[in-house]
Formats: sequence, structure tokens, C-alpha cells
Amino acid sequence: MSQVKLVLRILRWSVVAFFVSSVLAVLVFKWVPVPVTPLMLIRCAQQLRHGDPVKLRHRWVPLSEMSRYMPVAVIASEDQKFLHHRGFDFEAIGQAVSERRRGGRRRGGSTISQQTAKNVFLWPASSWVRKGFEAYFTVLIELFWSKQRIMEVYLNSIEMAPGVYGIEALARENFGCPASELRRSECALVAATLPAPLRYSSKRPGPYMRKRQRHIEREMRHVPLLQP
Repeated sequence: MSQVKLVLRILRWSVVAFFVSSVLAVLVFKWVPVPVTPLMLIRCAQQLRHGDPVKLRHRWVPLSEMSRYMPVAVIASEDQKFLHHRGFDFEAIGQAVSERRRGGRRRGGSTISQQTAKNVFLWPASSWVRKGFEAYFTVLIELFWSKQRIMEVYLNSIEMAPGVYGIEALARENFGCPASELRRSECALVAATLPAPLRYSSKRPGPYMRKRQRHIEREMRHVPLLQP
């Protein structure tokens, strides 16, 4: 067998192995809680490298054990078309690209589905390769998971404060209660921090956070409850 044929054969089987393993992983996480994400491990490594104590707060809870306002708040804040799109908001993506070309502020066009795919399966650095894998996993989770499951995984896996992942850990850390007892205003405040959870705090919100919180509460009136 020539070297070229050998290389092509290895590449072919590598693609097949990746496809099979990725589909299996998505199917497993359709029912099994996600124990850890790549970002959690990266943050721990960063803490060790900087000589800081390792902090990783994460506690999985089903959607039924979260405040009913929490999904509403993140939909109102992050992705108002979440219940209707199939993983991608092409209008938001187009607007983000247009603003970037005009030299305006950089903003993301990622949906909650895309953010979930990135958080669970991929690394955080931005690149076209990562974006390609993100799109691939977004298609898979939209195909195999329900919207409720996507939201459940999202709210359990997303970084919400330094060393804190998921709404249950954040509720206990910042509000002294389980996620099920979060009030409507508190859910809006948590959602207000999500574009930059390492910069903004739901424990010590400033004027800008309070302004965003009030805006999200108004937008929440137009979002239906997501039944578990």
C-alpha cells in the first residue's frame, strides 16, 4: 500500500470515528448529566498556572428544580427566538457580521443552542475551525435533544461567575438559596451578567447591571414559560 493511500485511509477512518463518537456523545448527554466541560478544566488549569486556589463550583439539577423564570430570563436576554429557530438565528448573525464590517462594536450572533454546543463539546477560543465544529454540534443537539434539554444543559453548564458553573451553584453562592427559589428579579439579574460573567457580578451589581436587569424584566413579559 502506498503512503498516499495509507494517509487517505487513516483520514477516512478518523472522520468516521469522529462522526460516530460525536453522535454517541450527543445521544448520551440527551439523558446523562454533563459532569464537566472543557471550559471548567481550562479555568482550573489557569488558576493553577497563576498560583491561585482551584475553585470549581458545579451542581447539576434538572430543569424542574430551577426557578421557572430562569429559562425565561435567558431567552429574553440571550436568544428571543430560541423556541422557534433550529439552532441558528441567521438574522442576528447577519447583523453581527454587518456591524463588524462597518467597524462597529463586536457582538455575537450565537444562539443558546450554539453556546450549549460550545460549552459542552468544544474549547472557548474563537476561530473558524472552532466555529465549524460548533455549527456541527449545534445541528446534532437540535436534531436529538428537545428545547427543554438544550436549556437544561445550558443552565447547568454555563460559566456564571469566576469558578462557578450552572444556576444551582450560582444561586447557592450568590443568593444563599437553591435555584428553585430564585425570584423573577434575581433571574433577570443573573441573565444580565451572562455576556461577561467574569466582569459583571450578580452578587454585587452596579448601576449598569441594574439597568440591564430592568430591561430584561420588561422583555420577559413577552417570553412564554418553558415547561420542563
